[in-house]
Amino acid sequence: MTAVTAGLAAQLVLALLSSVLTFSVPARARSRVSGISCALISTAGAATGALALAGGRGSLTIPLALPVDPLTLSPDRLGGLFMLVASAVGILVSVYGISYAHGPSASRTSWAALAFFLVGMQLVPAAADAMSFLLMWEVMALASTALLLADHAHGRQVSSATVWYSAMSQLSFLLLLGGFTVLSAAAESTSFSAMRAVSSQSPTASIVFVILILGFGSKAGLVPLHVWLPRAHPEAPSHISAAMSAAMVKMGVYGALLVCIRLLPDGPAWWGVLLLILGGISAMYGILQAAVASDVKKLLAYSTTENVGLIFLGLGASMLLRSYDATAAADVAIIAALFLVVSHAAFKAPLFLGAGSILHATGERNLDRLGGLGRRMPWTGAAFGIASLGAAALPITSGFVAEWMLLQGLIHGARVDGELVSLPVSIAMPLAVAVIALTAGLALLTFVKAYGIAFLARPRSPAAASAHEVPALMRIAPLIGAVAILALGLLPGPVAVALASAIGPEAVMNVRTIGLAGVGLPSIGALLDPVGLLIAAALVAIPVLTIIVVTSKRHPQRVAKLVWGGGGERNNPRMQYTATSYAEPLLRVFDDVLQPSRDVQVTHVDESRYLVQRIKVEQRVSDRVETGLYRPVLSFADRIGVLARRLQNGSIHRYLGYSFAALLVVLVAVSL
Repeated sequence: MTAVTAGLAAQLVLALLSSVLTFSVPARARSRVSGISCALISTAGAATGALALAGGRGSLTIPLALPVDPLTLSPDRLGGLFMLVASAVGILVSVYGISYAHGPSASRTSWAALAFFLVGMQLVPAAADAMSFLLMWEVMALASTALLLADHAHGRQVSSATVWYSAMSQLSFLLLLGGFTVLSAAAESTSFSAMRAVSSQSPTASIVFVILILGFGSKAGLVPLHVWLPRAHPEAPSHISAAMSAAMVKMGVYGALLVCIRLLPDGPAWWGVLLLILGGISAMYGILQAAVASDVKKLLAYSTTENVGLIFLGLGASMLLRSYDATAAADVAIIAALFLVVSHAAFKAPLFLGAGSILHATGERNLDRLGGLGRRMPWTGAAFGIASLGAAALPITSGFVAEWMLLQGLIHGARVDGELVSLPVSIAMPLAVAVIALTAGLALLTFVKAYGIAFLARPRSPAAASAHEVPALMRIAPLIGAVAILALGLLPGPVAVALASAIGPEAVMNVRTIGLAGVGLPSIGALLDPVGLLIAAALVAIPVLTIIVVTSKRHPQRVAKLVWGGGGERNNPRMQYTATSYAEPLLRVFDDVLQPSRDVQVTHVDESRYLVQRIKVEQRVSDRVETGLYRPVLSFADRIGVLARRLQNGSIHRYLGYSFAALLVVLVAVSL
């Protein structure tokens, strides 16, 4: 038995053991015991994924009492990478949940569901055939549904969010089932190794590609299949939101990579164009909705749509460039997409965990009612701030390195040896660069708002004023994620080489480690050494800071009353910017896209038409995709259901007529 096989078996055994312990230990020790056991499951998954990523081999076969092939788990390098990402997030979530979980989220059912949710996520990338993949996928989906439904008795929104999430999850499963069925029929096998023999240029391959991309895109959160994210993430317990956003959506990304790199490589150019369009629209729409959101968890949910869009943008660019033999730039683009996967997991986990800490300390997740938390929650503020830097793709963070690599691939992809590759590539690459530039600017605005409104200035509500730092384990988990963000941003070279090895030996030739663990892209002549840049910046900044300190001592600060304040200071927190007012200029610029609804209520002084006592302005930004696409479809289905009730009126004669008609249809079908 190899180490990889032992690791796969250990994950399954630990998951079963965790569920047994959850139902056997007393309530006062349940969160501690279950959290530790879930952390052990994820630790085993991380070790197994790291071994597979390093080239380790192993296979675990599980026979079934059914007339089908046994389940087979055998991760390759790419699967090992995603196992490692999901498991690392699982460790943070489990540690955080020990102190955070309370009430329904600390029940036996919730902890048992978390164990199966984690093991399902970790084993999806390990599946070696369609049957194993779909089974692990459904375990992941059902367990996450149970976790989301845990608090349904305390909020109507939870039940609604669960219905949307469950419907989109099952839609994803049905699409995957249909796509793998067609591909298995063409390959005459359910094994992924046999499916690789199917020609990527055949009409069947194109049909399978579209179906599977829609199925995986639904789980990943691509527009227009993203509608479950802004509903499910705000209502789920925060540590579950972190697992769903930082790890579960990556299974959709893994599925797309599995199709495009492993099962159906060398597809036609329009496959890449389709992914570019889906990725670009998702990135733009997601960050626009995040920029105007006031609910911190909804903001992070829409940000996930933006990040996933950038990942699919990189994947689409790689496929398009490869179809025109621009292999070097194509490899850089796909390595950048994988770096975005790792980076997103690193910063989105502490962001959601930080949102959970804010909710735990204040009971609020509306940014308009927060403020001043940086002084009251310094550890949470530090982790959330570093994660915000990563999400905004600022230097010395993982997000900056990932987007820099993606831009390098796109900029150098339009030309090979100084000549234009093709007209489609020459049009697509500059447009993709423009999308990334615009999303980067909007992401900076979004996370300046999220951090600045929540942690700086004065508290905007009594709950924020009385906030306190959270328990130790709830501080440790986000801080570990923050350290990972900085480590990936300062030492990207070895990480990029490992990511390239997950794609294939050809990709490894296009990336190398330079300087102090910087990253070099020799095939396109680009390099980045963050540590060297940081040292150079420090050499410039130290003399400047020294001059500022010396000057400030010679000229002490003077405090003066504000002239524009009538001779006094205005200390009312209501005079500060809120999240809504901060995003108002952006909302006006993109008014035609977002189409907000506004309601102004004016209350006059009694017996006066001219003196105003109060003005109340309410502004709501709805999801245009939901209101314009899903709502009409649901309304039509509801009308059809009402009409269908007339078919069932209680008449035995009508039921006999239905049975006779159905029998005639079956006989005709059999005879034909």
